[in-house]
Amino acid sequence: MENQKKKILVTQPALPDLDEFIPYLREIWDSKWLTNQGKFHQELEKKLAEYLGVPYISLFNNGTLALIVSLQALRITGEVITTPYSFVATTHALWWNNIHPVFADIESNHLTLNPEKVEAAITPKTTAILPVHVYGNPSAMDELRDIANIHGLRIIYDAAHAFGVKYKNYSVMNWGDLSILSFHATKVFNTFEGGAIVSHDETMKKRIDYLKNFGFQQEDKVIGPGINAKMNEFQAALGLAQLNHHKKHVTKRKEIHNLYKTQLKDVEGITFLNIRENTTYNYAYFPVFINEKEYTKSRDALYEHLKTFGYYPRRYFYPLISNFPIYKGQPSADPSNLPAASDITEKVLCLPIYPDLEHDFVKDICHIIKAFRS
Repeated sequence: MENQKKKILVTQPALPDLDEFIPYLREIWDSKWLTNQGKFHQELEKKLAEYLGVPYISLFNNGTLALIVSLQALRITGEVITTPYSFVATTHALWWNNIHPVFADIESNHLTLNPEKVEAAITPKTTAILPVHVYGNPSAMDELRDIANIHGLRIIYDAAHAFGVKYKNYSVMNWGDLSILSFHATKVFNTFEGGAIVSHDETMKKRIDYLKNFGFQQEDKVIGPGINAKMNEFQAALGLAQLNHHKKHVTKRKEIHNLYKTQLKDVEGITFLNIRENTTYNYAYFPVFINEKEYTKSRDALYEHLKTFGYYPRRYFYPLISNFPIYKGQPSADPSNLPAASDITEKVLCLPIYPDLEHDFVKDICHIIKAFRS
């Protein structure tokens, strides 16, 4: 398949058959109800809560606004400890709320926030912890919960990658004060764009729902400075159609994941993500880590080489958030404070994975990786 013409990107959205989606569109056309808590919006909230095994879920038009609103809902101020190894939206949500991010290092095996480093970073100004379930790999939730309880801190989980992930047979969204999901087109479960906040009591859900709709409690009553972050009926309808196929999509992702591991297991200098024990995983991404000395080529060299064959992996996450100019100047962003994250960001390469990816392409990618080393 040398220099195959089709571009194979790191991910591609899984979509239901168009014929399955058209009846939803007809109903939207007939009702003329396009947004504002329509039928499909309400139905998707209910079905997602049941499917994920969580108490309450509030739908949003994207995951970033869900994260921004979650900080408002918990009235977070001051400093929040978070990871430098994530997508920039994690930290940008803090910036938009005038909250100071404090970076703590990650665990080199699981790539999630290191609880010991989190505890060492706590100051009198710290009000919350914002961990990320990186690639869907659960954070050290039990340890972080204990730290939060001792120091009186809130925990908001960025669970953008973790749709359907379970830890100890429970949804990872059942830990922390709130959890944020993303339903972006690149995610395991998508609604074109979209997101959600998982909460644990009715009062908090009501507060979140007010905040995402300009602060309206009633037609003529506004109880706070909310924002417009509602999911529309088109997104919700796609979510309902997608939910019917999610288990099948995860099964296909698992097959691709296992094929990569089988093909690459003996390649010196390449290692895989260490999934935390007691995890039911969703196979959201397939990162590999390139040890340049052992592989004999750099991560960036392999990245460019694969592109010449029409394969477009992603250095995800590179660079660290803490290396971007807006955050770089603060003490916690210094690379000496983040040795594990600084090491991993120079090694990681996420290989293409999505339900419709043909196995022959996976084998070809692995052949190129093995041949390039020698």
